Amino acid sequence: MFAAVVAVLVALVPLVTVAGCDAQFPTARLRIAAGNKSGVYSTIAQFMAGTWQNRLGMDSKPVVLETGGSPDNVKRLLSGDVDIAFSAADVAAQPTSGPRSPRALARIYDDYLHVVVRDDGPIQDIADLRGMRVAVGAKDSGVELIAKRLLALTGLDGPGLLTERSMDLGQSIEALKNRQIDAFFWSGGLPTPSISTLEQVLPLRLLDLAAEIPRLRKQFPVYNTASIPASVYHLAGAPVNTLAVPNFLLVTDQMSDDLAEGLVRELFAALPDLAKQTPAALAIDMQSAIETDPVRLHPGAEKFYRGEKV
Repeated sequence: MFAAVVAVLVALVPLVTVAGCDAQFPTARLRIAAGNKSGVYSTIAQFMAGTWQNRLGMDSKPVVLETGGSPDNVKRLLSGDVDIAFSAADVAAQPTSGPRSPRALARIYDDYLHVVVRDDGPIQDIADLRGMRVAVGAKDSGVELIAKRLLALTGLDGPGLLTERSMDLGQSIEALKNRQIDAFFWSGGLPTPSISTLEQVLPLRLLDLAAEIPRLRKQFPVYNTASIPASVYHLAGAPVNTLAVPNFLLVTDQMSDDLAEGLVRELFAALPDLAKQTPAALAIDMQSAIETDPVRLHPGAEKFYRGEKV
Protein backbone atom coordinates (compact mmCIF):
# COMPACT_ATOMS: atom_id res chain seq x y z
CA MET A 1 0.00 0.00 0.00
CA PHE A 2 2.78 2.43 0.95
CA ALA A 3 4.62 1.69 -2.29
CA ALA A 4 1.47 2.42 -4.29
CA VAL A 5 1.03 5.82 -2.58
CA VAL A 6 4.66 6.73 -3.23
CA ALA A 7 4.26 5.79 -6.86
CA VAL A 8 1.23 8.05 -7.21
CA LEU A 9 3.02 10.96 -5.54
CA VAL A 10 6.06 10.54 -7.78
CA ALA A 11 3.82 10.51 -10.83
CA LEU A 12 2.20 13.77 -9.71
CA VAL A 13 5.49 15.68 -9.30
CA PRO A 14 5.88 16.58 -13.00
CA LEU A 15 2.25 17.80 -13.07
CA VAL A 16 2.80 20.03 -10.07
CA THR A 17 6.01 21.40 -11.59
CA VAL A 18 4.32 22.19 -14.90
CA ALA A 19 1.39 23.84 -13.14
CA GLY A 20 3.85 25.91 -11.11
CA CYS A 21 5.52 27.13 -14.30
CA ASP A 22 2.14 28.27 -15.63
CA ALA A 23 1.25 30.19 -12.46
CA GLN A 24 4.42 31.65 -11.10
CA PHE A 25 3.19 35.19 -10.45
CA PRO A 26 -0.58 35.23 -9.94
CA THR A 27 -0.51 38.38 -7.79
CA ALA A 28 1.82 40.43 -10.03
CA ARG A 29 0.32 43.76 -11.06
CA LEU A 30 2.44 45.30 -13.78
CA ARG A 31 2.22 48.65 -15.52
CA ILE A 32 4.11 49.26 -18.77
CA ALA A 33 5.17 52.69 -20.07
CA ALA A 34 4.87 52.30 -23.83
CA GLY A 35 5.05 55.71 -25.53
CA ASN A 36 2.90 56.78 -28.48
CA LYS A 37 0.05 54.37 -29.21
CA SER A 38 0.97 54.31 -32.91
CA GLY A 39 4.63 53.46 -32.25
CA VAL A 40 6.47 50.16 -32.12
CA TYR A 41 6.92 50.34 -28.33
CA SER A 42 3.14 50.20 -27.93
CA THR A 43 2.73 47.35 -30.41
CA ILE A 44 5.26 45.23 -28.55
CA ALA A 45 3.86 46.19 -25.15
CA GLN A 46 0.28 45.32 -26.07
CA PHE A 47 1.28 41.91 -27.40
CA MET A 48 3.64 41.08 -24.55
CA ALA A 49 1.10 42.16 -21.90
CA GLY A 50 -1.18 39.31 -22.97
CA THR A 51 1.71 36.91 -23.38
CA TRP A 52 3.16 37.65 -19.96
CA GLN A 53 -0.23 37.27 -18.32
CA ASN A 54 -0.85 33.89 -19.95
CA ARG A 55 2.65 32.46 -19.68
CA LEU A 56 3.45 33.73 -16.18
CA GLY A 57 0.05 32.95 -14.72
CA MET A 58 -0.89 36.49 -13.74
CA ASP A 59 -4.42 37.03 -12.49
CA SER A 60 -4.56 40.41 -14.22
CA LYS A 61 -3.17 41.56 -17.55
CA PRO A 62 -0.35 44.13 -17.37
CA VAL A 63 -1.66 47.64 -18.05
CA VAL A 64 -0.13 49.37 -21.10
CA LEU A 65 0.07 53.14 -20.69
CA GLU A 66 0.37 55.69 -23.48
CA THR A 67 3.14 58.15 -22.56
CA GLY A 68 5.18 61.00 -23.93
CA GLY A 69 8.11 58.78 -24.95
CA SER A 70 11.42 57.64 -23.50
CA PRO A 71 12.07 60.49 -21.01
CA ASP A 72 8.53 60.20 -19.67
CA ASN A 73 8.87 56.41 -19.51
CA VAL A 74 12.11 56.54 -17.52
CA LYS A 75 10.72 59.21 -15.20
CA ARG A 76 7.66 57.07 -14.45
CA LEU A 77 9.80 53.97 -13.96
CA LEU A 78 12.14 55.62 -11.46
CA SER A 79 9.25 57.22 -9.57
CA GLY A 80 7.57 53.84 -9.16
CA ASP A 81 4.54 54.77 -11.29
CA VAL A 82 5.27 51.90 -13.70
CA ASP A 83 7.13 48.62 -13.46
CA ILE A 84 8.39 48.17 -17.03
CA ALA A 85 9.47 50.84 -19.50
CA PHE A 86 10.70 51.07 -23.05
CA SER A 87 13.46 53.62 -23.59
CA ALA A 88 15.91 54.74 -26.21
CA ALA A 89 19.50 54.23 -25.10
CA ASP A 90 20.41 57.93 -25.28
CA VAL A 91 17.72 58.69 -22.70
CA ALA A 92 18.42 55.64 -20.53
CA ALA A 93 22.12 56.55 -20.48
CA GLN A 94 21.54 59.88 -18.74
CA PRO A 95 22.45 60.10 -15.02
CA THR A 96 19.69 59.31 -12.54
CA SER A 97 19.16 59.77 -8.82
CA GLY A 98 16.70 58.56 -6.22
CA PRO A 99 15.79 55.32 -4.46
CA ARG A 100 15.46 53.29 -7.67
CA SER A 101 18.01 52.55 -10.38
CA PRO A 102 17.20 51.40 -13.91
CA ARG A 103 18.12 47.86 -14.88
CA ALA A 104 17.85 46.41 -18.37
CA LEU A 105 16.08 43.21 -19.31
CA ALA A 106 17.28 43.38 -22.91
CA ARG A 107 18.45 45.53 -25.73
CA ILE A 108 15.66 45.05 -28.24
CA TYR A 109 15.49 46.67 -31.68
CA ASP A 110 17.01 49.93 -32.95
CA ASP A 111 15.11 53.14 -33.64
CA TYR A 112 15.96 55.04 -36.80
CA LEU A 113 15.98 58.80 -36.99
CA HIS A 114 13.55 60.08 -39.64
CA VAL A 115 13.61 63.67 -40.87
CA VAL A 116 10.48 63.73 -43.00
CA VAL A 117 9.60 66.34 -45.63
CA ARG A 118 7.25 66.55 -48.59
CA ASP A 119 8.79 65.18 -51.77
CA ASP A 120 7.37 68.12 -53.74
CA GLY A 121 9.03 70.68 -51.45
CA PRO A 122 12.41 72.46 -51.60
CA ILE A 123 14.08 70.80 -48.60
CA GLN A 124 16.94 68.53 -49.67
CA ASP A 125 19.19 68.43 -46.59
CA ILE A 126 19.42 69.61 -42.99
CA ALA A 127 20.77 73.03 -43.96
CA ASP A 128 17.57 73.67 -45.91
CA LEU A 129 15.59 73.63 -42.66
CA ARG A 130 16.74 77.20 -42.02
CA GLY A 131 13.70 79.45 -41.94
CA MET A 132 11.30 76.50 -42.01
CA ARG A 133 8.60 75.28 -39.60
CA VAL A 134 9.91 72.10 -38.03
CA ALA A 135 8.20 69.71 -35.60
CA VAL A 136 10.85 68.37 -33.21
CA GLY A 137 8.74 65.79 -31.38
CA ALA A 138 6.54 65.98 -28.32
CA LYS A 139 7.85 68.11 -25.47
CA ASP A 140 10.40 66.27 -23.31
CA SER A 141 10.33 63.24 -25.62
CA GLY A 142 13.21 61.12 -26.88
CA VAL A 143 12.54 62.47 -30.37
CA GLU A 144 12.99 66.02 -29.08
CA LEU A 145 16.29 65.07 -27.43
CA ILE A 146 17.90 63.75 -30.60
CA ALA A 147 16.32 66.43 -32.82
CA LYS A 148 17.71 69.25 -30.70
CA ARG A 149 21.13 67.61 -30.54
CA LEU A 150 21.23 67.46 -34.34
CA LEU A 151 19.97 71.02 -34.79
CA ALA A 152 22.57 72.29 -32.31
CA LEU A 153 25.31 70.41 -34.12
CA THR A 154 24.35 72.00 -37.45
CA GLY A 155 24.01 75.51 -36.01
CA LEU A 156 20.24 75.68 -36.41
CA ASP A 157 19.39 76.04 -32.73
CA GLY A 158 19.81 79.79 -32.51
CA PRO A 159 16.92 82.25 -32.08
CA GLY A 160 14.92 82.83 -35.25
CA LEU A 161 16.82 80.34 -37.41
CA LEU A 162 13.77 78.12 -37.74
CA THR A 163 10.36 77.77 -36.13
CA GLU A 164 10.26 74.81 -33.76
CA ARG A 165 6.96 73.12 -33.04
CA SER A 166 6.43 70.62 -30.22
CA MET A 167 4.26 67.89 -31.75
CA ASP A 168 3.89 64.17 -31.31
CA LEU A 169 3.94 61.87 -34.33
CA GLY A 170 0.21 62.02 -35.03
CA GLN A 171 0.15 65.82 -34.83
CA SER A 172 3.26 66.07 -37.03
CA ILE A 173 1.73 63.90 -39.72
CA GLU A 174 -1.49 65.94 -39.84
CA ALA A 175 0.44 69.22 -39.86
CA LEU A 176 2.66 68.10 -42.76
CA LYS A 177 -0.39 66.96 -44.73
CA ASN A 178 -2.06 70.34 -44.15
CA ARG A 179 1.10 72.34 -44.95
CA GLN A 180 1.23 73.73 -41.42
CA ILE A 181 4.83 72.54 -41.04
CA ASP A 182 7.61 71.89 -43.54
CA ALA A 183 9.38 68.99 -41.82
CA PHE A 184 9.20 66.76 -38.78
CA PHE A 185 11.55 64.58 -36.76
CA TRP A 186 10.70 61.07 -35.67
CA SER A 187 12.75 58.28 -34.12
CA GLY A 188 11.14 54.87 -34.41
CA GLY A 189 11.29 51.32 -35.68
CA LEU A 190 11.14 50.29 -39.32
CA PRO A 191 8.65 50.71 -40.68
CA THR A 192 6.72 53.08 -38.48
CA PRO A 193 3.11 52.23 -39.46
CA SER A 194 1.71 55.76 -39.43
CA ILE A 195 4.50 57.02 -41.71
CA SER A 196 3.80 54.13 -44.07
CA THR A 197 0.16 55.22 -44.10
CA LEU A 198 1.14 58.85 -44.74
CA GLU A 199 3.32 57.82 -47.67
CA GLN A 200 0.32 56.27 -49.37
CA VAL A 201 -1.43 59.65 -49.62
CA LEU A 202 1.50 62.10 -49.69
CA PRO A 203 4.83 61.61 -51.50
CA LEU A 204 7.61 61.90 -48.93
CA ARG A 205 11.35 62.36 -48.72
CA LEU A 206 13.66 61.41 -45.85
CA LEU A 207 16.69 63.64 -45.43
CA ASP A 208 20.09 61.98 -45.70
CA LEU A 209 22.32 62.70 -42.68
CA ALA A 210 25.63 61.35 -44.01
CA ALA A 211 27.40 64.69 -43.52
CA GLU A 212 26.22 65.10 -39.93
CA ILE A 213 26.60 61.54 -38.60
CA PRO A 214 30.37 61.47 -37.85
CA ARG A 215 30.28 64.65 -35.75
CA LEU A 216 27.17 63.63 -33.83
CA ARG A 217 28.55 60.16 -33.08
CA LYS A 218 31.84 61.67 -31.88
CA GLN A 219 29.91 63.76 -29.36
CA PHE A 220 27.34 61.05 -28.50
CA PRO A 221 28.80 57.58 -29.11
CA VAL A 222 25.53 55.92 -28.02
CA TYR A 223 24.29 56.48 -31.58
CA ASN A 224 25.11 54.14 -34.45
CA THR A 225 25.35 54.65 -38.19
CA ALA A 226 22.52 53.08 -40.15
CA SER A 227 20.52 53.36 -43.33
CA ILE A 228 16.85 53.20 -44.20
CA PRO A 229 16.28 51.26 -47.43
CA ALA A 230 14.12 53.17 -49.89
CA SER A 231 11.83 50.16 -50.12
CA VAL A 232 10.75 50.51 -46.47
CA TYR A 233 8.52 53.46 -47.36
CA HIS A 234 8.41 52.95 -51.14
CA LEU A 235 10.59 56.00 -51.68
CA ALA A 236 12.49 56.86 -54.81
CA GLY A 237 16.28 56.78 -54.84
CA ALA A 238 19.04 55.23 -52.76
CA PRO A 239 19.02 54.19 -49.10
CA VAL A 240 18.98 57.10 -46.67
CA ASN A 241 21.90 57.45 -44.25
CA THR A 242 20.75 58.15 -40.71
CA LEU A 243 21.32 57.44 -37.02
CA ALA A 244 20.22 54.32 -35.19
CA VAL A 245 19.37 54.46 -31.50
CA PRO A 246 19.28 51.16 -29.56
CA ASN A 247 16.20 50.56 -27.45
CA PHE A 248 16.17 48.95 -24.01
CA LEU A 249 13.46 47.14 -22.11
CA LEU A 250 13.86 48.44 -18.57
CA VAL A 251 12.77 47.64 -15.04
CA THR A 252 14.34 48.75 -11.75
CA ASP A 253 16.65 47.14 -9.24
CA GLN A 254 13.63 46.60 -6.98
CA MET A 255 12.05 43.97 -9.24
CA SER A 256 12.57 40.39 -8.02
CA ASP A 257 15.10 38.26 -9.87
CA ASP A 258 12.51 35.56 -10.57
CA LEU A 259 10.02 37.95 -12.17
CA ALA A 260 12.71 39.66 -14.24
CA GLU A 261 13.96 36.29 -15.46
CA GLY A 262 10.41 35.24 -16.36
CA LEU A 263 9.76 38.42 -18.33
CA VAL A 264 12.92 37.96 -20.40
CA ARG A 265 12.31 34.25 -20.93
CA GLU A 266 8.81 34.80 -22.28
CA LEU A 267 9.91 37.70 -24.46
CA PHE A 268 12.28 35.44 -26.36
CA ALA A 269 9.82 32.54 -26.41
CA ALA A 270 7.25 34.84 -28.02
CA LEU A 271 9.50 36.30 -30.74
CA PRO A 272 8.09 34.27 -33.68
CA ASP A 273 4.56 35.42 -32.86
CA LEU A 274 5.68 38.94 -31.97
CA ALA A 275 7.33 39.29 -35.40
CA LYS A 276 3.88 38.79 -36.95
CA GLN A 277 2.77 41.95 -35.12
CA THR A 278 5.77 44.14 -36.01
CA PRO A 279 8.82 43.58 -38.24
CA ALA A 280 10.93 45.34 -35.58
CA ALA A 281 10.79 42.13 -33.55
CA LEU A 282 12.92 40.42 -36.20
CA ALA A 283 15.84 42.54 -34.93
CA ILE A 284 15.55 41.28 -31.33
CA ASP A 285 18.46 38.90 -30.94
CA MET A 286 19.72 37.11 -27.84
CA GLN A 287 23.37 37.78 -28.65
CA SER A 288 22.90 41.55 -28.86
CA ALA A 289 20.27 41.67 -26.10
CA ILE A 290 22.98 41.75 -23.43
CA GLU A 291 24.60 44.87 -24.95
CA THR A 292 22.91 47.41 -22.67
CA ASP A 293 25.90 49.47 -21.56
CA PRO A 294 25.84 51.87 -19.75
CA VAL A 295 22.67 50.46 -18.13
CA ARG A 296 23.38 47.32 -16.10
CA LEU A 297 21.47 44.13 -16.80
CA HIS A 298 19.05 43.05 -14.08
CA PRO A 299 20.43 40.00 -12.17
CA GLY A 300 17.35 38.02 -13.20
CA ALA A 301 18.04 38.79 -16.86
CA GLU A 302 21.69 37.84 -16.37
CA LYS A 303 20.58 34.48 -14.96
CA PHE A 304 18.45 33.84 -18.04
CA TYR A 305 21.25 34.69 -20.48
CA ARG A 306 23.77 32.56 -18.57
CA GLY A 307 21.34 29.65 -18.79
CA GLU A 308 21.13 30.17 -22.54
CA LYS A 309 24.95 30.22 -22.78
CA VAL A 310 24.96 33.78 -24.14
